[in-house]
Amino acid sequence: MDADVLAQVLRDLPIIDDPNVLVGFATADDAGVYRLSGELALVQTVDFFTPIVDDPATFGRIAAANALSDIYAMGARPLTALAIAAFPQTGVDQSVLAAILAGGVEKAREAGVSVIGGHTVKDPEPKYGLAVTGVAHPDRIIRNSTAKIGDVLVVTKPLGTGILTTARRQDAIDDAALAAAIGAMETLNRGSSLAMLATGVNAATDVTGFGLIGHLLELCAGSGVGADLDANAVPLFDGVVELAERGFAPGGTATNLESALARGVVFSEALGRSLRLALCDAQTSGGLLIAVSPEKAAGLLSALAEQNVSDAAVIGLVRPAPGIRVR
Repeated sequence: MDADVLAQVLRDLPIIDDPNVLVGFATADDAGVYRLSGELALVQTVDFFTPIVDDPATFGRIAAANALSDIYAMGARPLTALAIAAFPQTGVDQSVLAAILAGGVEKAREAGVSVIGGHTVKDPEPKYGLAVTGVAHPDRIIRNSTAKIGDVLVVTKPLGTGILTTARRQDAIDDAALAAAIGAMETLNRGSSLAMLATGVNAATDVTGFGLIGHLLELCAGSGVGADLDANAVPLFDGVVELAERGFAPGGTATNLESALARGVVFSEALGRSLRLALCDAQTSGGLLIAVSPEKAAGLLSALAEQNVSDAAVIGLVRPAPGIRVR
């Protein structure tokens, strides 16, 4: 759903008054956190969506990696998952659903996660994802609302999966041109999470449906800060800007850009619409967006490299004034 619509809906829900709820929906964080004891907290999330690639097993792996990402963004360790699937009653062979589920189990197993159950419904359009439960120490949760002025902003995966998958569905590119994006979407954010924990960072979130700018807006709003973003420093998959220029940006990406402008994001006049769309592109299983103190930034990049996170880049700074400026 559109971020602005979702915010209006959530605004009408009653305030959570359970003192053991350490993270609820108030700051649009990636997962909820519930304290069980002074040493242990549950971290819970759910994510599912319609297929973005043709191969069912690949879709299952991507959807599972995407759901697990919310746990990693909180600095937590995923333990178990429940599968959520919607599938047509007729017209599509059941072997397709079996392959989707198998792909999800395969990716969950790579993360050390057991898929221990789930739920299915009949639906004309297939959908799949996971509800994931993880654990963390209550005092070591990494939130999206605790960035500090002067922090360096780091992103760990290139952007453009929404534009590339849209272009592939319309046969504007071939499978080879999509391969790098599929590889990134299938890659767990576990290494990035371990690097964050080893370094000690101030805040983090994962970059998914609201795009880099949308998730940065949430991080800034929750933290009471602003940010300067260097568009040329943001890693992009090959061909993304050109494809956006040709009109292959998905509807969610265009909505993200409209929302960003409505929320006061200031883009340099030198930035064309196609690059703005890329920065707002609705991602699936994107990387982590991390706020780290300047003195720890080099250590974080080194830790990310040790975890084979090869596309991590410094893309901006946190500043005191509210709002986001993109140069």
